[in-house]
Amino acid sequence: MDKVTATPEALQLLEEIVADHGPVLFHQSGGCCDGSSPMCYPQGDFIIGDRDVKLGEIGGAPFYISASQYEAWKHTDLLIDVVPGRGGMFSLDNGRERRFLTRSTLCAVDG
Repeated sequence: MDKVTATPEALQLLEEIVADHGPVLFHQSGGCCDGSSPMCYPQGDFIIGDRDVKLGEIGGAPFYISASQYEAWKHTDLLIDVVPGRGGMFSLDNGRERRFLTRSTLCAVDG
């Protein structure tokens, strides 16, 4: 089961980026500069770490999260949305006056 989904607006922005750059992937590291903004990279330009966790795919693009961030967010479902603003410096949404944003909701824990 995917733990990540996207709004129609996020899927539209993703389509625009893929049309310009080809296949992409997302990575949510949770570092000081990333915050709630997932980073969007051309596939092959970002090396997935051995401990990164694949949460699923949105619009055909794989979505990864760092292992440490996964531990903090493992009981949440992520929704990728779009808001006005600039993306991360190295993210492909930068310069489009719209950026991806990660929203989270607590999910049920099987006990």
